[in-house]
Amino acid sequence: MDLANKKVLVIGAARSGIAAAKIAKKFGAVVVLSDAKENLDVKIDGVEIRLGKQTEELLRGVDLIIVSPAVPIKIPVLKAAAAKNIPIISEIELAYSLAQSPICAVTGTNGKTTTVTLLGLLLKTAFDKVGVGGNIGYPLSEVALEIGAGGCIAAEISSYQMEATKKFKPHISAILNVTPDHLKRHGNMEVYQAMKEKIFSQQTAEDFLILNYDDERTRDMIDRAACRVLYFSRQFELAEGAFIKNNSLVIKYNGEIFKVCTINELGIKGGHNVENALAASLIAFLAGAKADKISDVLKTFQGVEHRIEFVREIGGVKFYNDSKATNTDSAIKALETFAGHIVLIAGGDDKGTDLTEFLKLVNERVDYLILLGDAAARFKSCAIENNFPAEKILEAGYSMEKAVELAKEISRAPQIVLLSPACASFDMYSDFEERGRDFKQIVSGL
Repeated sequence: MDLANKKVLVIGAARSGIAAAKIAKKFGAVVVLSDAKENLDVKIDGVEIRLGKQTEELLRGVDLIIVSPAVPIKIPVLKAAAAKNIPIISEIELAYSLAQSPICAVTGTNGKTTTVTLLGLLLKTAFDKVGVGGNIGYPLSEVALEIGAGGCIAAEISSYQMEATKKFKPHISAILNVTPDHLKRHGNMEVYQAMKEKIFSQQTAEDFLILNYDDERTRDMIDRAACRVLYFSRQFELAEGAFIKNNSLVIKYNGEIFKVCTINELGIKGGHNVENALAASLIAFLAGAKADKISDVLKTFQGVEHRIEFVREIGGVKFYNDSKATNTDSAIKALETFAGHIVLIAGGDDKGTDLTEFLKLVNERVDYLILLGDAAARFKSCAIENNFPAEKILEAGYSMEKAVELAKEISRAPQIVLLSPACASFDMYSDFEERGRDFKQIVSGL
């Protein structure tokens, strides 16, 4: 992509937008960075910063717009830009245009961060230079520049990031699952799924798409793919792909079967993590990693921060941080990891999704439900409607400290305390990482 002497408008001054602005400037563009928030402290040498109301005046003379993932493409200034035929791309599309190494891109409602973190480690067994970026916290454009040629890039991709893409084309893509999430942004499940499917829309015959055979929404995506498609499955033995056979993870490819390791040898536990390990292993294998090296990594990988992360044991009660559970499906997977006797801390920025399946499992495995944040009232009402005892529901307002203190007060071994909010964090925190760190700090100080 030739940016020299182009006027580039970057919208959204978070990590991805700042990275895009710096890179566009580096490649000779005249750059304006705009954010609707007025109280940001942003300074970039050689970049004009425009904060506050975004009017059509911003578009004067602009040759290209780069959008941060947090910015919906339906905001008025972007609609006006589209009407003027000004090209609009996402930061990951900028990354793709800069990348000299193949990209292995992973999307899905849940499991992305664990899968991509694991994938990065697996790729390091086959490549000297490996980058990990995207929705995982490191702007993909920065990673692409840093890795250069001769390496490989593991990318976590969200539906938000796909909205403004047109040419993004990973060599290997994977869709782990599709369940209701981000419906406030996308409007309905059909649009949300369409955003996920854009990840393989530009792939051709020399590329690979990895799909979850056990997920009804992902299974039939093969009908819309022009690339080679392989599946992974925890429930079925497949003709080709990654699956479980005789309690072991195996990869079957071009008629050969490669045993990776047994389920019991996995460093990460839980059925959802078996799926993550199958997906990551298959992607890495197709990228060039050997089965024995994949096995070594799977046996030692212990998971990622904020995902069913053990924090501390107090008086025989173990505390777990699952702040990354920002939707009900992710919280369900956490509840399934434990046999029962759970003191659950839930709630936060309510996404408005249906709670029926989540509360069914809460009834089976949760002894006490501690609620906090904007979602507390709805969660309490729905829990009572679904026959969870009202006397076992406690409210902590907007205080994580109170929630943890309540949990410590009522919990007794063999119970465990689990923060698995089933909600976003924005009513109380800047992101789920800040929420998880706050929980861990409070627990550590008990």
